[in-house]
Amino acid sequence: MKALVTGATGFVGSAVARHLVRAGHHVKVLARPEGNRSNLADLDVEISEGDLNDIDSLEHACAHCDALFHVAADYRLWTRHPAAMRDTNVQGTRRLMRAAMGANIQRIVYTSSVATLGILPGTAVSDEDTPVAYDQMIGVYKQSKFMAEVEVSKMITEDGLPAIIVNPSTPVGSHDIKPTPTGRMIVEAASGKMPAFVDTGLNIVHVDDVAEGHLLAFQHGEIGARYVLGGEDMTLQQILAQIAEITGRTAPKIRIPHNVVLPIAYMAEAWTRMTGGEEPFVTVDGVRMAKKKMYFSSERAKSILGYNPRLPRAAFEEAITWFGNNGYIC
Repeated sequence: MKALVTGATGFVGSAVARHLVRAGHHVKVLARPEGNRSNLADLDVEISEGDLNDIDSLEHACAHCDALFHVAADYRLWTRHPAAMRDTNVQGTRRLMRAAMGANIQRIVYTSSVATLGILPGTAVSDEDTPVAYDQMIGVYKQSKFMAEVEVSKMITEDGLPAIIVNPSTPVGSHDIKPTPTGRMIVEAASGKMPAFVDTGLNIVHVDDVAEGHLLAFQHGEIGARYVLGGEDMTLQQILAQIAEITGRTAPKIRIPHNVVLPIAYMAEAWTRMTGGEEPFVTVDGVRMAKKKMYFSSERAKSILGYNPRLPRAAFEEAITWFGNNGYIC
């Protein structure tokens, strides 16, 4: 099988590409000419230059491929260019799906996110069928991923797009080169720079389990169905305690109310705009999302796909080792 993978220079996409290569498939990756390709250095892949905003490059990339794994997305909790993020995540996805249909690609796995799913109050666990609406999406990233999934679902129903949707939770592991917002949190905690925490929770999953879930969805998933690819629900306090145990540091014991952190987030964003810096460590949307525990069930993927995620400690250990070896941890 010849499979096209988008986002293969990034965190989850490179894991998907590695799993496909190990399974013996011919892998073609879409990569921007100016992008960081270090995650591809040890992979035997065919590189097709282009991006989601260039329809000609998408058509060229899709040509002669049997499968598509669309993992690429602009994943940040803050951006000074929200319109560009929307175009990449929504219209870029639509452009790629049109190109895939034009190339007669037979089967597609679209990487959405649990960000598009409903969140239940307290510690209740959500799944693929938890009710949700666009006005519940906090921030441009979640809004854009919600609309992108709507576009894919519409094309499945109206145009016969042969796509399966996967919704990863919070991946952790090696090769998080950017790093992602979660990766940044791990780096700060492993460096001893997180003395306190807020009351929130995440569903943590090893990035390699997410990648394996993509292949299982391709092999066994139903066209048009959604599958949560998650791991274990953990409070932020539990996450930081596990990182502290792995690194030999003292776990933070101070809990800060969300309303105390929110003004700090506004100031951090203002400072970033003034100085022209990258995404601030604490963001307004991040604090607003942290007011709810984002807990999810992967039972559908387990029962239908044979998905079997490991406990998250191995993910934290691999992430910390990789960040340490690559100079991220001070």
